[in-house]
Amino acid sequence: MGKVYYVSKNVGLGMLVLAVTALVTIIALSIAYDKERAKNRGEPGDAATDGTSVPTPIPTPFAPKEPWDHYRLPDSLVPVIYNVSLWPRLKPDANDLYVFTGRSSVVIRCVKETDLIIIHSNKLNLTSLHGHHATLTGLGGASAPAVHRSWLVVKTEYLVIQLRSRLAVGASYVLYTEFTGELADDLEGFYRSEYTEDGVRKVIATSQMQATYARKTFPCFDEPSLKAVFSVTIIHDPNTIALSNGMEIGTEDLIIDGVPVRETTFEPTKKMSTYLLAFIVSDFDSIKSTMNNELLIRIWARRKAIECQQGDYALNVTGAILQFYEHYYNATYPLSKSDQIALPDFNAGAMENWGLVTYRETALLFDPIMSSTRNKERITTVISHELAHMWFGNLVTMKWWNDLWLNEGFASYVEYLGADYAEPTWSMKDQIILSDVHKVFAMDALASSHPLSRPEEEVNTPAQISEMFNTISYNKGAAVLRMLSEFLTEPVFAKGLSSYLNTFAFGNTVYTDLWDHLQQAVENTPGMRIPHTVHDIMNRWVLQMGFPVVNIDTRTGSITQKHFLLDPDSVVTRPSQFNYTWFVPIKWMKTGVEQQQYWLLQETDTHSQMRVSGHDWVLANTNVAGYFRVNYDLDNWDRLLSLLNTNHQALSIINRAQIIDDAFNLAKAKIINITLALTTTKYLSKERDYIPWVSALRNVNYFILMFDRTEVYGALQTYFKKQIQPLFEHFRTITANWTKVPTGHNDQYNQINAIQMACSMGVQSCRELIKSWYSQWMENPHHNPIHPNLKSTVYCTAIALGGVEEWDFAWRMFKNATLASEASRLRAALACTKAPWLLNRYLDYTLDPTKIRKQDATSTIQYIAQNTVGVPLTWNFVRARWNYLFEQYGRGSFSFFGLIYGITTRFSTEFELQELKKFKEDNLHVGFGSAAMALEQAVEKTKANIKWVAENRDHVMHWFNEESK
Repeated sequence: MGKVYYVSKNVGLGMLVLAVTALVTIIALSIAYDKERAKNRGEPGDAATDGTSVPTPIPTPFAPKEPWDHYRLPDSLVPVIYNVSLWPRLKPDANDLYVFTGRSSVVIRCVKETDLIIIHSNKLNLTSLHGHHATLTGLGGASAPAVHRSWLVVKTEYLVIQLRSRLAVGASYVLYTEFTGELADDLEGFYRSEYTEDGVRKVIATSQMQATYARKTFPCFDEPSLKAVFSVTIIHDPNTIALSNGMEIGTEDLIIDGVPVRETTFEPTKKMSTYLLAFIVSDFDSIKSTMNNELLIRIWARRKAIECQQGDYALNVTGAILQFYEHYYNATYPLSKSDQIALPDFNAGAMENWGLVTYRETALLFDPIMSSTRNKERITTVISHELAHMWFGNLVTMKWWNDLWLNEGFASYVEYLGADYAEPTWSMKDQIILSDVHKVFAMDALASSHPLSRPEEEVNTPAQISEMFNTISYNKGAAVLRMLSEFLTEPVFAKGLSSYLNTFAFGNTVYTDLWDHLQQAVENTPGMRIPHTVHDIMNRWVLQMGFPVVNIDTRTGSITQKHFLLDPDSVVTRPSQFNYTWFVPIKWMKTGVEQQQYWLLQETDTHSQMRVSGHDWVLANTNVAGYFRVNYDLDNWDRLLSLLNTNHQALSIINRAQIIDDAFNLAKAKIINITLALTTTKYLSKERDYIPWVSALRNVNYFILMFDRTEVYGALQTYFKKQIQPLFEHFRTITANWTKVPTGHNDQYNQINAIQMACSMGVQSCRELIKSWYSQWMENPHHNPIHPNLKSTVYCTAIALGGVEEWDFAWRMFKNATLASEASRLRAALACTKAPWLLNRYLDYTLDPTKIRKQDATSTIQYIAQNTVGVPLTWNFVRARWNYLFEQYGRGSFSFFGLIYGITTRFSTEFELQELKKFKEDNLHVGFGSAAMALEQAVEKTKANIKWVAENRDHVMHWFNEESK
């Protein structure tokens, strides 16, 4: 069943023909590969017969008219199958460098006549073969033109081969290369990861190809639409294991240049994109199970982690989630195995490599004693996200990175469905409101936002591609697809998805292909009616940035929509073919009774049923089914606020959170008065549920960021101390004075909120409790009395209230931690100290990989920036070292976007704005890479913050003082 994919009879016959053709091609390729291997009489990466290597060239001058000066490949050649052999050396060479060597043969089919072969190659030292970087042979009787010359183009990361005559349309050829690359610790391409286990330092070779790093591993056509089959061989130390996308089908022990090695061969992959490749060599151990007695599921990790059963939870949940997706997609898992591996060094949270998914240890490993409920939830949702990609993204892939949202937005939506199936008592479907919808509202309300799908010409360079891995693609994509599923209904949505996946299996699409199949599902569902086609409705959400605020006047029934901007004075320079109006599906209720869904199809409309008076009230966007904010006339606002204060449970948990979040953001945008927003927090002394509290605390956090360096903070503390005290006492009671764990999943989270906020607002009994727990741990480091759920809050608060002794103790515990999630908690908590010299020392540690791993450097800097004391220290640190930071992380790292965003969150003065602008000017020559958009947004948000503080400071101060009496 693991290899079976549901297809029609005709498609099945076609695939059989293709399979036979592929087999012939593989045999031909293997013969060509072996001939070339024998001709050069060397192992991977050895010099050619002339014993020379082609030197790395000086970058050619940029002339945009030549084909190799464009970042997109020409459309003249298509790869069919690669035969790749790699040999990573896990010990340094004579120059103290870790390297890998390799060979690659790729069968290419000519679809347009050309005398140029342009293929991606980056940071590879290509071996000279008869004086050129590659050799070319014909297949199936085709005669290969001679190579005229070859060269590397550094800027666009190409190997260019100019031929003496043209390739024939329809003919196939084999391009053969040999190469050496550095197995660096840069977390990109084929790279090196190191860790210590039982006092022994160990080195592994692993990979991260997304988005443009496969070219750093072997020459390839490194674009998502240029799918091919990959036949992989890895040469490695006999005491290690090798993994790749396909199942291992053979091993052979050899001696090469006097070195005993093992050669592991893998089954050819399905037709797939280069960014989904994975190659790993390690001495890891695994646990395994089978699904439906056929599909092999394995969890790989450090031997100690497997021994301590840290992979067991991931193994248990994987089978359930895969079964859910098979049913949901109505499509069998298309591969023969599902490997998942936890890596000590990994830049992203996880990566959906087809058949070999890679994770940070914190996203896969769960210790039943030391890990928290949040750790378990993160593992479940990340696994669910990555496994969703096995079909949506891997089986069917976007044609180009401008449609990345189609991959990531979809996985970010259905991850909650998969997690909910695996853990049905967690109410996971509600979490999308906090984690995606409310999160992305803040970014998408800026004039510098961008549409989900951008024009292809806006996304070309590796840095521009990396910029697409942002909140808009992931979180807005999830929110908009959830809205689509809501108004179509989940069965119709799933029916369209299944049709889409079966039609385009092993191919590439644009987002409109999905709309086509969803529209077919609508038309084939009796009684299903929507006011316009899926295309017409959804293009307004995908092709224009932002979202609307829907204004409802319950006195007249008037309804209007307007593009919502946090700064109403900001200028939107990006044009929209829809003039920033949307087709808005509005689910709503009247005085607690659900009403028929209403569609707002123009800028202004009237819906008489929304006209109410007396004690009746209207609530729109129930359960936040739509991607928009809602504003009401003041009378309806007053009725909703009165309901919160008298009977808040008459409203759903999600809608209580929505009222708070909408009100605060409408106030930021000057649509309602700031005091109305603050009034939504008055009922919180009676609120016991998690989601409304998180919504409130996130919005209050903005006030803290703006005012914690001013006298307003004292008044804020006094008010919220009064509001949080009942929640703190509630949890003291139900946990029998903190000796028991709350039973509900979300109650466990809200206990953390209660303790964190109570301590932060100055509840003395909370602070004494924290100091007591931490002191007990310091006295007996081998026995930690702090429950895993509370560790993050307790560690941070204790370090903030303490001094160098508390900090040094946490540092020792961090260095000795054997569980990644425990190390992660301590690493974040170390940034909580109020001692500037400790923070400066900690910032310096981020430059030393022996102290802070490279994968954690930028997030550690962000943690320090979240500390009031750390803001100026971090800002100075980053400005002084921008060159270094940019070189290390800026060109492609997904985390670099967050670095700028995190550091500038508190900026709210004219002085800080001018410093930000100067920083931009001073570093134009260096560049900003994947942080370029974040920098633009930081300038815009700082301007908005300055205005907001100036306009609201006195009103906020007065309100807090009055309500605290």
